[in-house]
Amino acid sequence: MLVYLSTVFNMSSISATNLINIFNGTCNFGTLFGAFFSDTYLGRYKTLGIASVSSFLGMLVLTLTAAVSALHPPKCGAEESSKCVGPTPGQYAFLFSSFGLLIVGASGIRPCNLAFGADQFNPNTDSGRKGINSFFNWYYFTFTFAMMISLTLIVYVQSNMNWAIGLGIPTFLMFLSCAFFFIGSRIYVKVLPEGSPLTSMAQVLVVAFKKRKLKLPEQPWCNLFSYFPPNSIKSKLAYSDQLRFLNKAAIITEVDEINKDGSAANPWGLCSIQQVEEMKCVIRVIPIWIAGIIYHVVIGQMQTYVVFQAIQSNRQLGSGNFQIPAASYIVFMMLSLTIWIPIYDRLIVPFLRRITRKEEGISLLQRVGIGMVLAIVTMLVSALVEHRRRTLALTHPTLGLVPRKGAISSMSGYWLIPQLAIAGISEAFTVIGLVEFFYKQFPENMRSFAGSFVFCASAMSSYLSSFLISVVHQTTRVGETDNWLSEDLNKARLDYFYYLIAGLEMLNLVYFLICTKYYKYKTTENSTADVAMKELQPQKPIV
Repeated sequence: MLVYLSTVFNMSSISATNLINIFNGTCNFGTLFGAFFSDTYLGRYKTLGIASVSSFLGMLVLTLTAAVSALHPPKCGAEESSKCVGPTPGQYAFLFSSFGLLIVGASGIRPCNLAFGADQFNPNTDSGRKGINSFFNWYYFTFTFAMMISLTLIVYVQSNMNWAIGLGIPTFLMFLSCAFFFIGSRIYVKVLPEGSPLTSMAQVLVVAFKKRKLKLPEQPWCNLFSYFPPNSIKSKLAYSDQLRFLNKAAIITEVDEINKDGSAANPWGLCSIQQVEEMKCVIRVIPIWIAGIIYHVVIGQMQTYVVFQAIQSNRQLGSGNFQIPAASYIVFMMLSLTIWIPIYDRLIVPFLRRITRKEEGISLLQRVGIGMVLAIVTMLVSALVEHRRRTLALTHPTLGLVPRKGAISSMSGYWLIPQLAIAGISEAFTVIGLVEFFYKQFPENMRSFAGSFVFCASAMSSYLSSFLISVVHQTTRVGETDNWLSEDLNKARLDYFYYLIAGLEMLNLVYFLICTKYYKYKTTENSTADVAMKELQPQKPIV
C-alpha cells in the first residue's frame, strides 16, 4: 500500500508513511469499537457480515482508484504534466472513503472472526475442547499462508503488471469470502449478545466503592449475593479470593431489594458474585497483556530493521543476477511459522498431552513464556549477525553502494534467515498462545473484546517501538555525527540496539514470570446450587 500511494497517488514518502501508520493504528484500535458493538448489540455473526461487506466495498473503491484514470493524478513525467501533480480533493475523498470502509471492515472482522470460529465448537465435550485448541493453531497457519501469498504473488502482479489487476485479485477474493460466509449462515452457531458487559463492569466498580467500608462475611462464598440468570450463555464462575475488595459489591445490606426472580432490583446498588468474578477475569489478564505489548517489539524489528539489513547485504540468488527483494526476507519468518504449527499441533502437543495429562499439552502461559524466551534468542542472534555484516563491510571488499545509505556488505543475506526463523517459531508460541489465552480467560460475553486485545497490544507495541527508536536516535553517538541507528548501517551500531531490546525482553520475561506466579485461571462451578435468599445474613449499611 505504501508503494501504491507513492507511485499512483504521487505522495511523498513521509506523507504516505504517515497515512499508512494512521490507517494501521486506526484499524487496530477500531477493534475495541467493533468488539463493543458485537458483544453488546449485534452479536458476532451480524458484526462479521456487516464488516465483510464493508471490506469488500472498501477494496472495490480502492481498485477503482487504480483502474479509473480520473480517480488518481497523472503519472509523474507523463506528457500532460512536466512535474508530479498531487491528488485533487475529490481524488483524496475517493481514496479516504475506501480507507474508511476498510477500517470499518477491519474493526469488525479482526476481533470477531476468531471468536466466531471458536463458537462453533462445544466446550463441554472432549472433542470440542480439543477442536478449540487446534482451531487457533490452524487459523493462524491459514492467515500466515495467505499473507505469504500476498507478499509474493500479488505483490509481483502489482509491481510488474498492473495495479488495477493487483488490487482486483484481492477484491475478487473478498467477494468470494463474503459469498461463502453468507452461504453457510444456516449452519452456524450464533451466540446472541446479553447486553453491555462494560455496564456490568462499571456497576461492580461503583458498588464496590460505595460499600468499601463494609466488612466481608467470614464465609463469603456462601453469604454474598449469588444470583445467576437461568438462561445465560455464560458459565457460572467460581468464587475466588483474589481482588477481595471487589467482593464487597456483592454484600447484601438492609436497603438492597431483591426481585421475585432473584435478581437485584437496583444493579447500581448490588452486584452478584458472577459480575464480580467477571470483572476479576478482565483485571487479571491486563498484566499479561502488558507483557505482550513489550514482546511485540521484537516482531516489529523483524519487519523493519531486518529489511534495512538485507538492503546492505548480498541478496544475490545463486550464481545468476537475480536478487531477492529486501522486503521479501520477511517471508522466511512466516514460512517457519507455517512449518512449525503443523509439527507442534500434530506431533508435539499429542506427545506432551501423554506426559502432562493436559488437553493443550502445556498450559497457555507456559506456551507464551517459551515464545518470550525465543524472542530473547532472536535478538541475540540478530545482534551477532549484524556484527558480522558490519565487520565484513568495513574490512572486506564491498559489492557496491546503496543510494543515501552506504556500502553493500559481502555477507550473504541467507545469514538473516536464522533470526527470522526463530522469530517465526516464537510468534507461533507467544502470539497464538495469547490469542487463545484471552479467548478462554475473558467472560463468554466479552470474547470479541478478547480478540481486540491482541490487536491493541500490537498497536501499543508500535508506539513503544517508535519511542525506543526516537530515544536511541537522539541519545546515542557513534563517532562525531552518527548514532546507533544511522541511515548507513555500516556507520551505525544496530547490533547494540538489538542487545538493548534483548535486555528489555529479559526484564519483560522476569515481569511475566512474576505475573504468572500469582495468576489464577478462570474456574467455573459445575453443579453448585445458588444460596437461598432467605439464608443470607444482611449487614447494616454504613451511613
